Amino acid sequence: MPLIFAMKIRILFISVLITFVGILAYSFVSTELYYDSSLERMRDTLSVYMNSFDDDYSSLTEDDAEAFSEQLGGARVTFIDSEGTVLADSEEIEIEENHLGRTEIAEAAQNGEGFSVRRSDTVGVDYAYYCRRIAEGEGYFLVRIAVPTSSEWALYADFLPTVIIYLIIDLLACVAFTYVATYFILRPVENLTRQAALSKTITTKYSELKPIAEVLNERNRDIEKKMNEIKEEKELVEKAQNSKNEFISNITHEMNTPLTSIRGYAELLAAGVMNEEQQSAAYKTILKQSERLTNLIACIINYNEIDNSDVPACDVDLSKLAREMLAVVKPEADKRSVTLIDNITDNVIVQSTHERMSEMVGNLIRNAIRYNKPGGTVKVTLNIDRFEVADTGIGISKENLSKVFSRFFTVDKSHSGKNGGFGLGLAMVKKICQREGWSISVKSEEGVGSTFTVKF
Repeated sequence: MPLIFAMKIRILFISVLITFVGILAYSFVSTELYYDSSLERMRDTLSVYMNSFDDDYSSLTEDDAEAFSEQLGGARVTFIDSEGTVLADSEEIEIEENHLGRTEIAEAAQNGEGFSVRRSDTVGVDYAYYCRRIAEGEGYFLVRIAVPTSSEWALYADFLPTVIIYLIIDLLACVAFTYVATYFILRPVENLTRQAALSKTITTKYSELKPIAEVLNERNRDIEKKMNEIKEEKELVEKAQNSKNEFISNITHEMNTPLTSIRGYAELLAAGVMNEEQQSAAYKTILKQSERLTNLIACIINYNEIDNSDVPACDVDLSKLAREMLAVVKPEADKRSVTLIDNITDNVIVQSTHERMSEMVGNLIRNAIRYNKPGGTVKVTLNIDRFEVADTGIGISKENLSKVFSRFFTVDKSHSGKNGGFGLGLAMVKKICQREGWSISVKSEEGVGSTFTVKF
């Protein structure tokens, strides 16, 4: 409503201003044209009056001037000689001033007739003067007829009441126009702004307003998109914080186990209460747990370096790397009686780094061996579309499928530590895939096996 009210006032002000100026300008111009036209008619009338002058008034006395004035219905008559001296005037006024400088008289003396409109200094009245030169022998005299007239401003003052009436009518018309313009023009605009304020999809039946509606719709879409981005970013921050807390908790737990063991055995050794055989076993346990702690720290460092690595991407022959990795892990597979199947296409090149691809391929293949069954198989498939590792191992339960890529999660807790696993391998693989813009998925059936697929 404030918008409509403001627009009403603005439209009313502009329309009143324009029409008022137009009416006033028109009245001035009309008055001027009417005034000029009336002067032309008055000149013609006085010229006709002058035609009735005859020799009966040639004595040029005041009686003659009055007689001629009465003949003309009371018009002022003045007789003037060729020198500009007033000889007689029908108003019976003593005029001593020389009139040769008067416009109408000077024109008549030179051209035969003259006309002018001015205020008479003698009687203080606005007159229209018409003067004609009358020949007399070798000389001449001048006869001037004058009738009262209104000045241009006086004429405009007479018209002013009519002008004021028209201005009042115009004001009422402007008010009506403002109402109509507001209803038929601004109301649809107000509807657009109301829809925009409510963040609705804006529609209009007016073709002229459709571009505006589209702009507002685009603006609403951009705002909604930005709000969603902010919401997602906020959620990523609430998740990053939770992940950070969970990460610290898991690290503390994983480090606490070997540290507790190391400290316990160290205290027993320091107390000297262990025999030689027990001391030997304690030393081996401390060494093993120290190695485990070292491996854990190395895994954490490798995990963090995936994001912090500034090594530029390059062409990596993933086919060659995968076959080399199969050769490296073959002794471990043989030890567990697991058969490795090579289904690798030659010359599959990806854009990454050798270190990241070694981590990805190595983790997936080692996990397939580590969590397999004696006599099982691990099939490694690679082509230009995907890298896939399928095993016939213990599988993953449905409730754990969504957790396998989480940090410090292991499928079989009985294998934790025993096989060197800390639950960071698959988390590292997922992080590498996200960095490279790839996707990773898993299909598994408990007791049957699992298939991990990376799509390039």
